[in-house]
Amino acid sequence: MVHEGVYIGTLTAKAADTIVANPHLKLMFGYPTETAHATVAPFAADRFVDPQAREAFIDRLNRDRAVTDYLLRLRRADQTPMWVEVTARAERGRGSALRVEALMRDVSERKKLEDQARDLYHQLLQAEKLAALGQTISGVAHELNNPLATILTWSERLAERTVDDATRRGLETILGESERAAKIVRNLLTFARKRHTTRAMVDVNQVVRETMSLRAYEQRVSNISVIDALAVGLPQVFADPHQVKQVLLNLVINAEQAMLGARGQGTIVTRTWHDAEAESVVLEVSDDGPGVPDEVQGRIFDPFFTTKQVGKGTGLGLTVAYAIMQEHGGRIALTSAPDAGATFRLEFPATAGKIRSPVPTPAVRPANIGGGAVVLLVEDEPALAAAVAEALGDAGFRVDRAGDGEAALARVRERTYDLVICDLKMPRLDGTAFYQAAAEIAPNLKQRIVFVTGDVAGTDAERFLDDTGCRWLAKPFRLGDLLRVARDVLA
Repeated sequence: MVHEGVYIGTLTAKAADTIVANPHLKLMFGYPTETAHATVAPFAADRFVDPQAREAFIDRLNRDRAVTDYLLRLRRADQTPMWVEVTARAERGRGSALRVEALMRDVSERKKLEDQARDLYHQLLQAEKLAALGQTISGVAHELNNPLATILTWSERLAERTVDDATRRGLETILGESERAAKIVRNLLTFARKRHTTRAMVDVNQVVRETMSLRAYEQRVSNISVIDALAVGLPQVFADPHQVKQVLLNLVINAEQAMLGARGQGTIVTRTWHDAEAESVVLEVSDDGPGVPDEVQGRIFDPFFTTKQVGKGTGLGLTVAYAIMQEHGGRIALTSAPDAGATFRLEFPATAGKIRSPVPTPAVRPANIGGGAVVLLVEDEPALAAAVAEALGDAGFRVDRAGDGEAALARVRERTYDLVICDLKMPRLDGTAFYQAAAEIAPNLKQRIVFVTGDVAGTDAERFLDDTGCRWLAKPFRLGDLLRVARDVLA
């Protein structure tokens, strides 16, 4: 029994006639075995997914009179595409017609496996790139956060002085833009670092706002409008905020690409609400793009399935999103209609408590908070160290300074300190090693060390801080926050 399609027929630039089509060929193309030979017509123009591929195939036969394992994308009787491998020889017939004898094999499954293997290879390369990117961004973040912390500290101090209105507006602008830059750095770190799953009580609305801020510039320059309808008083959800951001970012980028590809603009709507009956918090992401075709919707979460052009997508984004939602005990679903956009609905199990509205914390004014307490400031950035030291002095502290961990240890051996404010990442001796050595010299200091750092999430530093229970602040920090933490530790 022949397990290949056998074809004999004639082929021209405009027509294709079948003389012989064996039963296997008929079955390959979705026809019953009793179907007439002429009906099959595997090389007819409407069988080719890409019309140019037909022209190239005929040109090759005209030139070489034969092909071996020639790959074509053809349509079955029900119009579903398949990959076919053709080995054929051709002879000149009447006029411009070619008489073709061919063996044809359906290699769709093999091609699928090859594509998956290639995609996995590219995924590994991408993972390596992201790992390198994470290390690079971590270093960049540290370098940026130090000057940002200096700018924030000085702008806060200057804003407390009596100045004219124009100067005050300038100081408020500096303060606001510095915080904006710091937020951008933090968001970049969130997505550049590969983290272990760390779940906590999460405000879904806050996750939405932080994620959308990452796309704000791209959306603004690409004519993408964003409307949010975020419900107040939502219950918190127990989730990994970084993974939720990953899911949401994937959905938003997909929506942007679909809308821009269809008409060069569009609108994204993010909505949240509490479904009390289902005990869930719901997040919807809707767009007004071309929608997802009916025949595709059932496969949208399948691994490696993508509607994007080759090289534009791996087909894993929605698969990962589906897996993350499953791990969180939730679900993700799609509703869409042709030319009516698409809506992805995320459902998270809700907890019992409501999110409390944040109570504004009054700024701590540089008063006699320190009460003469002696503090050691360990910071290798001279500009930041000077700004913080002056602020602490104004707040009633007596301040000693050290530029690195070794110099700080020498200070600890010489003097008793009520409080140590220490950077984590420093030359010669870093904050972790300083903590361990200082705890041996002065055990009472173990719970009186406050760390400041430009990069914690997903690092060894995060585990160190969790293990020691030390208080810490992320750079760039507000001066009021530093004084508040110092006061709490002394208390």
